[in-house]
Amino acid sequence: MESIIKLTVLFSDPFWVGIFEVMEDYELKVCKVTFGAEPKDQEVHEFILMNFYRLDFGGSVKLEKKDLTIKKQNPKRLQRNIRKETDAKEIGTKAQIAMKLQHDQLKLEHKNKTKEQKLQEEERKFSIRQRKKLDKHKGH
Repeated sequence: MESIIKLTVLFSDPFWVGIFEVMEDYELKVCKVTFGAEPKDQEVHEFILMNFYRLDFGGSVKLEKKDLTIKKQNPKRLQRNIRKETDAKEIGTKAQIAMKLQHDQLKLEHKNKTKEQKLQEEERKFSIRQRKKLDKHKGH
């Protein structure tokens, strides 16, 4: 009897969710766990160690033998695929996304404000120079 256990952690708005899949004896059983905030690797590992046997896997789905064929994958290719999956997704909580947008907006406002201040300072200096030039030519 061979069993395969797979855990997929994904962001399902507004929570992080873990989907456990267990394949044994041509049956597929699935369980969904809600984590809430984004779980760290250590938290997921501890959850698996403490709670895996308490999970309630619902009804099972019969699989045919051809559905279970698993190709042996090159470890380096597997590692590369895992890295692509983890690096590609840059998802945060709604609060983190909102804070990032707010930060970018404040950054733009500050940039525009400083640019405006520089222009005003240049205009002020130019007007002072012009005034001095006119004062020189007023007469002796």
